[in-house]
Amino acid sequence: MELDKYIESAIKGILKNPITQVLREIGITKILKQSNFTKREVGYAPYHVFLHFIYMLVMHKRQSAFIKQNPDAFGKDVYYRFIRQTRFNWRKLLLISAEALIRKIEPLQKTTEPVVLIIDDTVEQKRGKKIEGSCRHIWSNKEKRTVNGINIVSLNYADNYSTFQIDFAVRMNKSRRKEPSGFTANLHHRSNAFSRRNEGLQGKNILALEMVKRALKQGVYADFLLTDSWYAKPDFIAEVNSLGLPVIARIANNDRIWQFKGKHKTLNAIYNALSKVKRHACGTHGKIHYRYFDAVVEHRKIGKVRLLFMHTGKELLVFISTDLSLSPKAMIETYKKRWSIEQGYKDLREHFGLGKEENRIYEALIARITLSMFTYNIVSYINRINHEPQTLGELFRELECELETLVISMHLFLQILTKIAEIDNVVKENKDLSTIIAVLGAYTKKELGFMCES
Repeated sequence: MELDKYIESAIKGILKNPITQVLREIGITKILKQSNFTKREVGYAPYHVFLHFIYMLVMHKRQSAFIKQNPDAFGKDVYYRFIRQTRFNWRKLLLISAEALIRKIEPLQKTTEPVVLIIDDTVEQKRGKKIEGSCRHIWSNKEKRTVNGINIVSLNYADNYSTFQIDFAVRMNKSRRKEPSGFTANLHHRSNAFSRRNEGLQGKNILALEMVKRALKQGVYADFLLTDSWYAKPDFIAEVNSLGLPVIARIANNDRIWQFKGKHKTLNAIYNALSKVKRHACGTHGKIHYRYFDAVVEHRKIGKVRLLFMHTGKELLVFISTDLSLSPKAMIETYKKRWSIEQGYKDLREHFGLGKEENRIYEALIARITLSMFTYNIVSYINRINHEPQTLGELFRELECELETLVISMHLFLQILTKIAEIDNVVKENKDLSTIIAVLGAYTKKELGFMCES
């Protein structure tokens, strides 16, 4: 065995980078090629530039600080060109990688616990007036008012322990600051970037339905789709149900939207007619105590559905399920999984840079959001395969500390070896020492993604 092989074999079990290990497991190089990430667009191997962006997020460093502190970093123009590329298919990258991670955790899942897809949207405030894709007036549930920002519609995958970001779209309403035709980059009308730019003019339900179709086509399996009342319209539910994916959703108590067959056509009429004759069950969610009962009714577009009427003492909540075999209790427990997406948005903002993108060009904005979601998925997977899962915040801080410790340790170790190599007697007695230093440096770059300066 050659010297470099001996060295690599010796330190392989010691110098471990959990991020690059996961990337190798899912075949990230192949995924990048499938998503049109090519060297000719940026002048360097896309994998290394892509990996640097992941490190910036995990190590919580701005691009300028990363370049300054890392002697092996690329120039800032390389990173700018990378995220502004119009040929890169960022959606495909996120979808294929998410499906690969989900496939790897399937053996860990219990067959008795349902896995779900979740549709929801979030609003990220943006102050800039020239940010492409932003709107002047978007209602923010968090702020309880209209704000200037971007509206992200996303599709998530969740089981009892993990959440993964599958797909997203930036929705632009009538208050958009710029028309897509006036965006900076000139695009061919048949390109992926052109289609993604113009999809933002479509309604949220259309965007959500297209994301579900793409996920199912990619092979992402789920037992149910969960949505809130904004997306839960008869046409949308009927369309998703026709794809073979049952829907559980909270629906709006609106007589214009929901009209059922039979004597009692509205939700209020059904509730008033059955509340006195149906047996009520009780339950709790945190500090909230509620009573509920269910009924099977027929809708002219969806067909037979199960309605669940839940009263908290202050308000009446109505839920719908297209799976009639699901019990009312199981229906409630499954719908509770929808709240994992809210925790996901919180983690994305606090640890993965969502909402902190400093780009006004639409393609760069899409790239930054994708990088945040991709890194979230990697950390979520690492957390899942650990024997003692933690919150993503705790694991994020551990990974940040672990990566910096690896870099600093190898940097100091190589410096020590270099000093030893400068001693004449040692060099004469061991001519391979310089080779050892070179091999260690090269392996460190391979494992960590950048070189420790010796």
